[in-house]
Amino acid sequence: MRRIVAAVAAVAAVLAVGLGATDARADRQPPVGTGRPPVPAGFDFTNPQVVAAGLEAPWGLDFLPDGSALVAQRDLGTVVRVRPGAPPRQVARIAGVVAGGEAGLLGLAVSPTFRRDRLVYVCYTTASDIRIARFRLHAPQSLQVILSGITRAAAHDGGRIAFGPDGMLYAGIGDAVVPANAQNLASRNGKILRMRPDGGVPADNPFPGSLVYSYGHRNVQGLAWDRRGRLFATEFGQSTWDEVNRIVPGGNYGWPVVEGRSGDPRFRDPVVVWSPAEASPSGAAFAAGTLFVAALRGARLWAVPVDAAGRVGTPTAVLQGAYGRLRTVEVAPDGALWVTTSNRDGRGSPAADDDRVLRFPAGARQPQPPALLVGAG
Repeated sequence: MRRIVAAVAAVAAVLAVGLGATDARADRQPPVGTGRPPVPAGFDFTNPQVVAAGLEAPWGLDFLPDGSALVAQRDLGTVVRVRPGAPPRQVARIAGVVAGGEAGLLGLAVSPTFRRDRLVYVCYTTASDIRIARFRLHAPQSLQVILSGITRAAAHDGGRIAFGPDGMLYAGIGDAVVPANAQNLASRNGKILRMRPDGGVPADNPFPGSLVYSYGHRNVQGLAWDRRGRLFATEFGQSTWDEVNRIVPGGNYGWPVVEGRSGDPRFRDPVVVWSPAEASPSGAAFAAGTLFVAALRGARLWAVPVDAAGRVGTPTAVLQGAYGRLRTVEVAPDGALWVTTSNRDGRGSPAADDDRVLRFPAGARQPQPPALLVGAG
């Protein structure tokens, strides 16, 4: 009952009509609960379907053509298949995964040509490095490492991987707690990497012969493309500003010289900033002109409107405190929004059924909150 009340209160605190006009300079938000910012259209955030429960720190998630999803469990090093109405089923254990702290089995991406090649990609930490590998779903023993030797640490490993609309595989890699790595183009840490599906360097990468696509990052954990193919990435700040960045090839995003906005022409400023207490942003996904961002410490789902020109509007928060830490958000083939909790990652307060995969159907009408709840939260 407390979760239901909290979810209704969170929606009530941000409910308004429409998405409103966007503002390219709106990268600092008023405190949550002030004013009446709009609720993202198209989803009913009050009554999700629980697709799976009892998972252990789910991290990467991606969908198969039949609408089921594969989920990477960080600390167990296993991949499970989940679908509404059925219990989770383990389909693979990734050999060599060594977990601890923020390390373990992290990102997961299904090949865009899965119907033909049956390939699933994973990013994980071993005892010595960060690796990206691929395997055939029905033959996990076929694991093939396509990239290795990236410095790992107990924190700041990044780990999100995703295929872009260009068919290339992108990977957010953290600075491995060595800030200087981010500005060193000879290091793959503190970068967004772009590679061919076999791990090779695309000929049109911004630095010839290098997988580096952008640099100056502290700890990227969210990658998402809008309808026009523009890449946005979420990034953990140190102590002042978490970020959403619009990524351009060869862009320098400033870390460790800059955290948040600086106006320094050497670096690209973020398009959104939050305090770490509001966000600690991980996964990201686009739906209906909105960038959804899962927040860990902030324990909410941020919705950032993005217009046709790529300009961002004022972010709004839903699910605030309703399900604890949120790690991943993805859009299913049927348009539903799937969100994973991360309360068993060593930093949360898990409920008895954590961790969960929650499904918010598309096309649901936004409920009007009771008058007595307006302004609550």
